[in-house]
Amino acid sequence: MIIHSLKNSVLNSFIAQIRDKNIQKDAMRFRKNIERIGEILAYELSKKLPFSEKTIVTPLGEKKMALIDEKIVLCSILRAGLPLHQGVLNVFDEAENAFISAYRKHNKNNEKDFTIEVEYFASPSLQDKTLILIDPMLATGSSMVAVYEALKKHGIPKKIHIISVIGSLQGVEYIQKYLPENTELWISAIDDKLNDKGYIIPGLGDAGDLAFGNKL
Repeated sequence: MIIHSLKNSVLNSFIAQIRDKNIQKDAMRFRKNIERIGEILAYELSKKLPFSEKTIVTPLGEKKMALIDEKIVLCSILRAGLPLHQGVLNVFDEAENAFISAYRKHNKNNEKDFTIEVEYFASPSLQDKTLILIDPMLATGSSMVAVYEALKKHGIPKKIHIISVIGSLQGVEYIQKYLPENTELWISAIDDKLNDKGYIIPGLGDAGDLAFGNKL
C-alpha cells in the first residue's frame, strides 16, 4: 500500500481542491483534478512495472532504452471512475480498457443496509496481464471486491494494482481480506472512518455526483 499524501508534493494541492466544499462545486475543475491525480498515481505505479531494453532508431542513429514490457488492462468502475480512468490512460496510453458498473442497491426499509450490484461489463481477456482497477473512492471496499469477482470470468491477471483517490481504513482492511496477495494499492489519502451510510469521513462527498451531476 502506497499512500502518496504522506509525502509533500503538488498532489496535496489537487486533493485539497477536490475536498474543498466550495472549489469542488466547479464540476469541470473537479474532473480535471481527479484526472491529474490519476496521472500522478499512474506515473508512480509505472516505476514498479517490468521493463526491458529496446533499440529505438532515430533519424541520426540508434539508442537503447528501458521501456515498459507488460500487457496492461485498465478497468474503471462507472460512473465515478471515468475522470480517474482518463488520467491513468494518459500515462498508459497503449493499455487495453475495461469498464464495469457497480452501485449500491439500498434496502427500501433501511437505507443504511445495501448490497453491491454489478451490471454493465465490457472487458478484454485478463489472463496473465497486469490489471489496474480504478475507483476514486474506496469506502467500504465492497464494490472493489464485487468487481474483482466479476472480472475473474475474463481470466486471472498475474498482478493487480488498485488506483484510488481517497479511502477509509475500513475499506482498506476489507480488500486486504478478499483480494489476492499480489495486489498493490496506490492511493492519495486514507481517512479514519465511515459514517452510518457508508460514506468516507471527512472524504469529499459523492465523487460521481460532483463530476457529472446529481443522480435520481
